[in-house]
Amino acid sequence: MNNLAICYKNGEGIEKNLEKAFYWYQKAAENGYESAMFNLAICYLYGEGTEKNLEKVFYWYQKAAVNGHKVAMHNLAIFYKNGEGTKKDLEKSFYWYQKAAENGLEYAMNNLAICYKYGEGTEKNLENAFYWYQKAAENGGEYAMYNLATFYKNGEGTEKNLENAFCWYQKAAENGHKDAMNSLAIFYENGEGTKKDLEKAFYWHQKMIESNEIGSKNEVECDECKQPYIDHQWCQQCNTKRFQQDFSKWTSKNKFIDKFIQDAQLSAKSSYELLEWIPYNNLTKINYYDKGGFSEIHKAIWLDGPVYGWNADKQQWNRQTDYEVILKTLNNSSSLNSKFLDEWKYHYNCQKQSFSKFIQFFGITQDPNNLNYIIVMSYAKKGSLRKCLSNIIKFKWQDKLQLLKKIILGLKIIHESNLAHGDFHDGNILMSNDYNELFIIDLGLCKPVSELQDSDNEIYGVLPYMAPEILRRYSYTPASDIYSFSMIMWEFTSGHPPFNYEEHDQNLVLDICEGKRPGIIKNTPKCYIDLMKKCWDSNPSNRPTIMMLENVISEWIRCMNEYYRLNSDGNHRYEVPNIYDQLKNDLMEFVKANRALIQEQVNTSIIYSHPQAYYASRKLTEILNQKSFEYITEISDQEKTQCYECIIEN
Repeated sequence: MNNLAICYKNGEGIEKNLEKAFYWYQKAAENGYESAMFNLAICYLYGEGTEKNLEKVFYWYQKAAVNGHKVAMHNLAIFYKNGEGTKKDLEKSFYWYQKAAENGLEYAMNNLAICYKYGEGTEKNLENAFYWYQKAAENGGEYAMYNLATFYKNGEGTEKNLENAFCWYQKAAENGHKDAMNSLAIFYENGEGTKKDLEKAFYWHQKMIESNEIGSKNEVECDECKQPYIDHQWCQQCNTKRFQQDFSKWTSKNKFIDKFIQDAQLSAKSSYELLEWIPYNNLTKINYYDKGGFSEIHKAIWLDGPVYGWNADKQQWNRQTDYEVILKTLNNSSSLNSKFLDEWKYHYNCQKQSFSKFIQFFGITQDPNNLNYIIVMSYAKKGSLRKCLSNIIKFKWQDKLQLLKKIILGLKIIHESNLAHGDFHDGNILMSNDYNELFIIDLGLCKPVSELQDSDNEIYGVLPYMAPEILRRYSYTPASDIYSFSMIMWEFTSGHPPFNYEEHDQNLVLDICEGKRPGIIKNTPKCYIDLMKKCWDSNPSNRPTIMMLENVISEWIRCMNEYYRLNSDGNHRYEVPNIYDQLKNDLMEFVKANRALIQEQVNTSIIYSHPQAYYASRKLTEILNQKSFEYITEISDQEKTQCYECIIEN
């Protein structure tokens, strides 16, 4: 009967009918099914198939709670606490919070701790409050993590322990708790419970701002002009004067670079937006690190390190000294012009629009030996996304989706700036040490969409990530980036790059143009496969936009997080309420895939690639022989002619 009610509610196999759903929930509830009792209470709560009635909500929550439904126990406690559908009774509220907590419900544990902390419905007992905060925190509750950290910080219910406070603030912050982000920033700034780290202090302050949950007004004032800071330790009007006064103290000996850096300094609204001319002799331990498609990469130590604010007492910049950086040489750049700087202007403008989506660009230096200019960037310890695939493949699906969403948000900044990346692949995405952030790099082929339409430039890229229209010599568009993203989606199911077992030659070019794609990996959720296939559709107009991708994946993440929160005991008894049928089906596909992941244990043995599989950017003419190049060009010209004829006929 309960299942029949669910069918009527969701329109599964039968026409949706909330009145009949209510009827069968009621029948099942009267026959002792506690899930039906809970669902019937929800019907009365939202007026689904019947009129809203808080007294009856309370009645059926109570019946379900007595029959062992832990979420009903928690909700019943809330009704007693707020006096909804019954008389307010804090003792009974405490009782039902306790019952739900003892049944393993994480957020009931947190609420029970609050009862003990403030003496609501029971005697005040900080030791018991600490105990239940700890239980809830260990079960994944971010609010409990924050509260537990505060107890450790203040020595409430336990001995004061700043190291443990730091640990739990960090866990809460990583789970999205805004106040924990602020506390963690302060701990890093002051070196409480951890080593002092101005970079991480700034990072968590910016993450707090990104949460969009704080007021726009900054209450901290500049010590010198007494005006509010516009960002963490940043007074724009005072800093602008300092930069202007120092313009005469440095030069790159290139007017375009000087202007680029000076403009950035005058407009910087935070230290994250600051660019500097970095003397080469301020870099030490310069060692070869890697080779990209177009230049060598070196690793170094920047002795002064990046700026994180102004120290009014010492009248100098606060810096993170001895800072690890990456140096990217701009080949043949001793006399570069403004056009040569375009990649870094695009990168800088995208970096300004969104914190931690692009690798941070600190400034420019010059090698005195060959006079080539060098870009100085932050160092991502895990390296490229490609190097991390063998670990990512083991992640639960909610964690994989979170990483994909972060990639999407970076690509969204590019597309909303009316740009296309032009060389989007897993080697151009870097991973932070804790897998919390991904950074897009190498916007060297990035151009405004309007310029791409008129471009006859040579085509570059990594073959498996290049959309078929690009291989056919059509213009690059944002939809071409979406195709590249589909290959990254596929990598998250396989653990290795696409087409790594075969030669990256003209035959693969022709195969991709004719519709060849990587094989579907076993136990991949069908909804994920469907989205991936839309992204790699041969017709660019059939691919979703970046905004569509963000919406779909965000909904999947939201539903999965709620599902695992409701079913934290691992019994998988509870459904996510108020989601439409297709989303419910998608959710269960991910849940099933997670179970398969646990049962089968992903094989992460070493992947051997074909010796002629290339994953560095190169010219398309290096891939194709003359005959294949002429064939693809001929096909492309024929298609363009057909399109032109269609336009004329219309």
